[in-house]
Amino acid sequence: MNTKNSLQNTQSSLPPTPYYLLDEAAIVANMQIIARLCELSGAKALLALKCFATWGVFDIMQPYLHGTTSSSLNEVRLGYETFGKNSDASSKDKKETHAYSVAYSADEMPEVLSYADKIIFNSISQLNAFKDQAAAKNIPVGLRLNPKTSNSSFIIADPARPFSRLGEHDKDKIAAVLSDISGVMIHNNCENDSFEAFSDSLADIETRFGDVLQQLEWVSLGGGIHFIAPDYPLEKLADRLKGFSEKYGVQVYLEPGEASIHGAGTLVTSVLDTMHNEKNLAVVDSSIEAHMLDLLIYRESAPIAAVNSDLINIASLDIDPTNIAPISENAKSADNTIIYGRSCLAGDIFGEYALPNKLKVGDTVTFGNAAGYTMVKKNWFNGVNMPAIVIRRLDGSIDIQREFDYQDYKASLS
Repeated sequence: MNTKNSLQNTQSSLPPTPYYLLDEAAIVANMQIIARLCELSGAKALLALKCFATWGVFDIMQPYLHGTTSSSLNEVRLGYETFGKNSDASSKDKKETHAYSVAYSADEMPEVLSYADKIIFNSISQLNAFKDQAAAKNIPVGLRLNPKTSNSSFIIADPARPFSRLGEHDKDKIAAVLSDISGVMIHNNCENDSFEAFSDSLADIETRFGDVLQQLEWVSLGGGIHFIAPDYPLEKLADRLKGFSEKYGVQVYLEPGEASIHGAGTLVTSVLDTMHNEKNLAVVDSSIEAHMLDLLIYRESAPIAAVNSDLINIASLDIDPTNIAPISENAKSADNTIIYGRSCLAGDIFGEYALPNKLKVGDTVTFGNAAGYTMVKKNWFNGVNMPAIVIRRLDGSIDIQREFDYQDYKASLS
């Protein structure tokens, strides 16, 4: 069921829970930081669609970003079709559309190349398989370089993990194909909020691959750099990027995903039931496995942004939602509340919280940080109702961008 209705920002205008709520003003605030970084450094910024691809807000992001980058045929097509006026190469609204995939199939390559302004291959074997097709269309070609070092706290998201398939690391092999490429992509940061760690990592890459970098036209440093944090030294990062660009004579690209939409999305839910089993328990009409899957993957909890109309900004206590044992002393209190999702998964837990009041059936609980790597991963596990997509526009009005129903669920299965 597709509906899009411009409504006033009143409670009655909102759909039934659960729904994702995106705030355009918060997105623009992030965009302004990204644009400032690009202005100071000369870097170009591409939205990482693997993190966030809700095209209903792309209109407000386009003035600040240079294009999109992708991880599949579907993503590169989405970027081409929805982020800028890309069918007209002379349009002032033309944006760059970068294509990348861990592995392309031969049958999808012609379509990928019909959308891409640049294409980055993950391996030399893929480069050799498809470089001639790209050259025939005059599309610049890149290769993913894996320095075998990273800034990542999660082994599951670490491209430098042992036996990694993500990119080429042998400098001699890379040097042998330099005539076939004009750039490289290096993505080895994940939620890295330390400028010093980023700079040291980049220095290590320069030491080991500097002679390769000098022969390139462009270098993408990927995403995972948390430069929108209030205390992040943005000017230092800009100087570092500008110096790198000038030293090697390359155009630097960044691929902000989480940085583009951090703090701009919430998941609004309602309490369906309450129980007590040594602690207060509440069950909401959503599910982390279906609607905030990264919490399960990374064993994290969701912050609460609001209960009913009260903005409370409560972080979850220090627990591992996949393990019954509390990590910290304050997680042992019998007065705490564990908020569960409604799926059959025993560990479908949003988090454990020290709330000012006990939750009641009908209360609304709003979880924060629900945009990045969340909406792109939503699924129909247990047939739990899919959250609607709601957008608070810059003028304060509310758009119900999309609602889902049983027919969507049924159509996804056969």
